[in-house]
Amino acid sequence: MNWNLYFNVLYHLGSRYLLIASIGFLLFYVVLRRKILYKKIQQRQPQNQDYLREIGFSFITICIAGFIILALHHPKVAPYTTRYSNINKYGYVYYFLLFPVLFVVHDTYFYFTHRLMHHKAIFRWFHLVHHKSTNPSPWAAYAFHPLEALVEQAITVIFYFTIPIHVTHLGIFFLMSIVYNIYGHLGYELYPRGFNRTWVGKWINTSFSHNQHHQYFRGNYGLYFLFWDRMLGTIREDYDSKFEELKTREAGNTGLS
Repeated sequence: MNWNLYFNVLYHLGSRYLLIASIGFLLFYVVLRRKILYKKIQQRQPQNQDYLREIGFSFITICIAGFIILALHHPKVAPYTTRYSNINKYGYVYYFLLFPVLFVVHDTYFYFTHRLMHHKAIFRWFHLVHHKSTNPSPWAAYAFHPLEALVEQAITVIFYFTIPIHVTHLGIFFLMSIVYNIYGHLGYELYPRGFNRTWVGKWINTSFSHNQHHQYFRGNYGLYFLFWDRMLGTIREDYDSKFEELKTREAGNTGLS
């Protein structure tokens, strides 16, 4: 087993998670907490045990992701993957255009596996751990039960066996992914008022949308986009109106009806 590769993966995944989540947590939950509390989607704060649980399960998820990457680089597996190292093999146009494809594929995979894990027959075994964060913090981004972590990380396997993918693609892609994932669990909405009703914004997932999912357990299943939620009718009926309420909330008026 190539332990150097494994620990290198752990370092890169773990350091990105810790750095980006720490920035979000320190900025919104420590430094600016009193000043912007009225803007928090859910007014109550998570408890210390919530933070510890989220960090602990996130560490487990990162370890599982490391083993999957290790397996995909095994000498008996690597020759059958679609990884390539020379950008000129497919050109720079393909290289850059693949990124939006990766996001769409990942979002589609996430939406349908996410809905599946909400089925009552398997919810407690796969998805309950993540939903213990009913009021998520930035630390919840990777807080999955090991079984769910396997499901979530399987997208890497799909990428490696279906789409020609450069050795640098996934590093960049998952960096952008964790940034957006932490934003989705931030507990604060960063997009401006009315964004959700614009011709672009209506298809983009927001922190408010995902926060509703954590709070109510139903609807708003997307990761980066709301394509599938809007097309399949799983967007919460109160999403747009509550988004507007949140963005017009003023200091001293902290309730959401």
